[in-house]
Amino acid sequence: MNAVSYNEWVLYILIFLLGLVVGMALMAGGKWKRRYREEARLRQELETENKRLRVQETEMDTLRTAAARDEARRRVDGPGPL
Repeated sequence: MNAVSYNEWVLYILIFLLGLVVGMALMAGGKWKRRYREEARLRQELETENKRLRVQETEMDTLRTAAARDEARRRVDGPGPL
């Protein structure tokens, strides 16, 4: 029976580790894809919500400015008829 040399042990260990890495990559493929797609969907929903909030903020600023101008105009014109 031949004794196993140091180089052969290193080769066996490297092949074993490569097998572990490939095996883990093959088993976890679906889970990571699902998590990535879920994260991308959530990011898209957040961007859509942020865009909607920016539009509302712009509209509120416009209304606030219009109300301030109206209030200033009323102060300049004085009180209306009673």
